[in-house]
Amino acid sequence: MSKPNEVQGEGNYKAAEEYDEAQRKFVKSGKVDSAARDAEPKTKEEAEEMQRAEEAGRKHAKGEDPAIKQGGGGSGAKKP
Repeated sequence: MSKPNEVQGEGNYKAAEEYDEAQRKFVKSGKVDSAARDAEPKTKEEAEEMQRAEEAGRKHAKGEDPAIKQGGGGSGAKKP
């Protein structure tokens, strides 16, 4: 059970920090290029399915994350 003053859900700062640290470790591991190649579609049909999924997701999006445009990356969760 969380402490009364801890924010949870979209404000789970500890989880965001742990996620960000895991991402930094992954990037430093040198496995990003390999993982990206492994994630590439293997067939034309798979590529089309991925494209349709991306388009469907964009229809529901409110806009591009400003952190991406600024190159900040990360989960974007900041402590108040």
